[in-house]
Amino acid sequence: MPGFFDTKIEFLKGVGPQKAALINKELDIFTFGELLQHYPFRYEDRTKFYKINQINGNLEHVQVIGKIRRVETVGIARKKRLVAYIEDETGEMELTWFKGIQWVAKKLIPGATFIFFGKPNQYGRKFSIAHPEMEPLTAAQEEKSFFQPVYPTTEKLRARYLDSKGISRIMDVLVQNAYPQIQETLPQEVMQRFNLMPKKDAIKQIHFPDEPERLKRARYRLKFEEFFFVQLRLLKLKLTRTEKFQGQVLGKTDLVGQFYTEHLPFELTNAQKRVIKESFADMRSGKQMNRLIQGDVGSGKTMVAFICALIAISSGTQTCLMAPTEILATQHFEGLREYAEMMGLRIDLLTGSTKKSARKRIHADLLNGQLHILIGTHALLEDVVQFHNLGLAIVDEQHRFGVAQRAKLWAKNKHFYPHVLVMTATPIPRTLAMTLYGDLDISVIDEMPAGRKPIQTVHRFDKDRLKVFGFMKKEIELGRQIYVVYPLIDESEKLDLKSLMDGYESICRAFPQYPVSIVHGNMKAADKEFEMQRFVKGETKIMVATTVIEVGVNVPNASVMVIENAERFGLSQLHQLRGRVGRGAEQSYCVLMSKYELSKDSRVRLDTMVRTNNGFEIADVDLKLRGPGDLMGTQQSGVADLLIADLSKDAPILTMARDAAQQLIQEDADLRLPKNAMVLRQVKSQKKHAVNWSRIS
Repeated sequence: MPGFFDTKIEFLKGVGPQKAALINKELDIFTFGELLQHYPFRYEDRTKFYKINQINGNLEHVQVIGKIRRVETVGIARKKRLVAYIEDETGEMELTWFKGIQWVAKKLIPGATFIFFGKPNQYGRKFSIAHPEMEPLTAAQEEKSFFQPVYPTTEKLRARYLDSKGISRIMDVLVQNAYPQIQETLPQEVMQRFNLMPKKDAIKQIHFPDEPERLKRARYRLKFEEFFFVQLRLLKLKLTRTEKFQGQVLGKTDLVGQFYTEHLPFELTNAQKRVIKESFADMRSGKQMNRLIQGDVGSGKTMVAFICALIAISSGTQTCLMAPTEILATQHFEGLREYAEMMGLRIDLLTGSTKKSARKRIHADLLNGQLHILIGTHALLEDVVQFHNLGLAIVDEQHRFGVAQRAKLWAKNKHFYPHVLVMTATPIPRTLAMTLYGDLDISVIDEMPAGRKPIQTVHRFDKDRLKVFGFMKKEIELGRQIYVVYPLIDESEKLDLKSLMDGYESICRAFPQYPVSIVHGNMKAADKEFEMQRFVKGETKIMVATTVIEVGVNVPNASVMVIENAERFGLSQLHQLRGRVGRGAEQSYCVLMSKYELSKDSRVRLDTMVRTNNGFEIADVDLKLRGPGDLMGTQQSGVADLLIADLSKDAPILTMARDAAQQLIQEDADLRLPKNAMVLRQVKSQKKHAVNWSRIS
């Protein structure tokens, strides 16, 4: 028999089957428990009353007690509207209705006193409210709610009288019925330590708060709980992995020593050494490594990954590296082939373009163990790709792969889960990393190689274009190369492609003496590769491109990145694009071109890029601007479960909730103690995930 919170909403007084079906479809809410967690997104203070002469256009909403002086209908046909003139002892104002005129007119009796609530609009010296909420003064005085909750709703729901007020009436019935049924979900020790409001009071106050302070405490309590259970789930997954998932013991470092003494082309940074040390400790522990390496473009992640591959190969196993695009896979292959061959190791590349004969050879050499390192794209996931003994799987820019896709890699070793090293050049704010990857071990390469000069970034408007062209000419005369990048956004691909071609033509006209490459997503792979190679070899001095060059091109001689329509890019994308230059010893520059009129968010993004090169600082700003949903494809993670907590604003609560969850796991990992019974009950009631994603980076 279903419990109270599993009861279908159609059985709630005031709902019924038809409204329930609409709520199911529009809000994805089916049960009492789900409806109870449909929280208000703001509250209207219905405690304050304004006199008419106190109203100004800056007020979001006003509540006025007014006597109706007269009512009239103005205009005809579609322009018809109902106007009521109300007054108090300080003056008079207008109220206007454009819809439901006949229904409203019946209620507006001259001489009657009402409470009106709405947003004031100023016309000359007079104020007006369009479609105000209204109720007779006596009924409004009996209103019990201190703050009026405002709920998320939709146009279809409003048409069925399920606007915010309609949802509020249903919620009032539900909260009254639910209050005695709500059980505590957090241990008493945690409640006392963090001075948390009881669960049932928090639910009541979040919907119908008595006062601002109690609302604040209710929000804090519910955010804490949300973070606590997300972290508890991640920490339990991590514990399961570290205790139960065995990994091969890869403890030999013969090849690493040889590489260090004979072939390493430069001194590793302290950050790189630290991350290699952390990874080696994992690989020889006998437990499966599941480590995320974060580091800005150019911080040396690939070298760290190669040295980890040498550890795996020293111990008699194979390594694979999976990249999201053919260009990036090819770049990794070209970059690592030189080092692998110096060490006498076999390395190969497998992508969608690999010829059938080469594929056959690769499959055979993989299976008999002669191939040590295989680099590739999604082609690595095909069932026909079988390893002799896969010891280490490296995934680059992992957020570009679906979770189920990555899961296929771990089935490539029948006896042990391969050790997993995940790399990302997209810096992830700490709060997001703790929630997205709380079950992974995270290493950060927060140091750039010696000799790298910070990229100088400037913001220029379209009117400055001739000066920018002059600067580009000077750089080319110094022997440098230049990227000019245009946005390409799916919804308006034809329009964007036109602006790219227009831009290409204007560049060709402005620089007739220099050959120009062009690369965009609509080109055939072979043509794209041909143009890329011309630029890499220095045959062309300028590359006009879309964001296809965001990852995958390493041209140390390129010193200028010009980003057109920079206001149309996200912060992390701008940062990634900027990372394409600054790879050589010369001073590099990034020029952000934009129109003059910018939205507030666009201005913040461009100002942030000019101010700092620090990827983590940029990621924090990006999180505040965009929220977590867009940043890392978070719909496949626990982040999607957050109903009230906000990763961009609630970092201190997240940290405390994680500490509390960690302490609980250390004391009682299986939640067997009687004092943790309510936690176990809550964990069991949460949605079960069919796949244990904790070992899937």
